[in-house]
Amino acid sequence: MTEQNISAPDLTQRPPRSARCRLGGYVLLPRMLDKGRAAIAGTNGEYNYNCPLDQHLVNFLGLDAEALRAELATGKGDGEILEWLNTKAQHRRTPWEIEQWSEFQQRRGPDSDAETLTMFAERVGAMSKTREDIKTWGDMLDLDDYVTFGGKP
Repeated sequence: MTEQNISAPDLTQRPPRSARCRLGGYVLLPRMLDKGRAAIAGTNGEYNYNCPLDQHLVNFLGLDAEALRAELATGKGDGEILEWLNTKAQHRRTPWEIEQWSEFQQRRGPDSDAETLTMFAERVGAMSKTREDIKTWGDMLDLDDYVTFGGKP
């Protein structure tokens, strides 16, 4: 299958899956796959594959992000990519490690340094002046996706 034949979301029309979505127990993975497929197809819009958020997953598994991108370019579906990932990751993780890591990522907010907290608050404030419930990176990404595609905060 060539790169032109992959099933890729058009991220100029809708956001990738939420960072909270899981595949094989991993948060972040479905979003990363959507961005990778869209980047290959040229429909990634403002979304970047292998961004700092994706790097959390890449580092946890010891993945080669470019090798993953090459697998996506073959047209493999999510299940096939998960099988590939489970054989190619340098850091083989047990189900409890995956669960703990994913739970931590879902609860992870900005670091407590002033620069990161300020950046986080400014980004949320630019999208909504009333949303006091936005505490984690996942919250902020979901809000950003929603607002970017016409939702009212």
